[in-house]
Amino acid sequence: MTRWWSCFRTALRFALIEQARNRLALLIVVLFVPLWTTLAFTVVESAPLRFRIRPVGRTVVMDGNILLQINGALQALSLVIAFMMFVATVRSAPFDQRLVRAGFPRSGLALAKCSALLLVSAVVAAYTTAWMHLFWRPEQPLVLAAGMFTGALVYGGIGMVLAAVVRSELAGMFLAIMISSIDLVLQNPLINPDADSLVVRLLPAYAAVQTSVAAAGLRVVPASCLLLGGGWAVGIAALGITVFAARTRTRLPRAGARAASTGVEHAAPVS
Repeated sequence: MTRWWSCFRTALRFALIEQARNRLALLIVVLFVPLWTTLAFTVVESAPLRFRIRPVGRTVVMDGNILLQINGALQALSLVIAFMMFVATVRSAPFDQRLVRAGFPRSGLALAKCSALLLVSAVVAAYTTAWMHLFWRPEQPLVLAAGMFTGALVYGGIGMVLAAVVRSELAGMFLAIMISSIDLVLQNPLINPDADSLVVRLLPAYAAVQTSVAAAGLRVVPASCLLLGGGWAVGIAALGITVFAARTRTRLPRAGARAASTGVEHAAPVS
């Protein structure tokens, strides 16, 4: 067990170093997230909009720029975290296979990937929430951060899964943009203020949007949304771990086949 924890700490350090080396992603976090949320707040009119929060059975009426900023912040988060996890998973694949061959447990490597996702998502979600706090005061700042964190977790897992499908960073970024755009455009309060159709309720970021909007305008904690978002995050993470385990599987020749091969190689010729 001591060796397992040592391998886990080493793998987690490698995973965090890989994230820190992705300068483009860090630049996007530092510049794109504030820029997008600022534009969403300042450009959109502050005319009141209504938004249906299904888990608590209430409709909130809030300034349109606030609702659009929440939606835009989640879209920025989803793109950034999905891209970061996609790039890190693709770039570290050969190194992960070498670690497995060197005796590192795959469970420790997979848990290190998930731990890195948790840490990165928490930092970026807190940064985004703090930036939005400069423009307006949410009713429940911690719940708002939890909603952002949930959306980041889900799309970070999606980024890990996409890494098993495509290898090109451009293709991965394009797929992340398409998935998050479809997801969050359908939940845009300007397009769909009710957000109550069955299709919308099945989208990955539905729980994150509902939680974030509820935290912005209500003092009710949408526990069912937090559980739903956690379920999405766990499900996507489990799929990512399965893909990771399949990718790093080491295939050794069977003993019987090895013995037969050895016998053929050393058989003496019959005169």
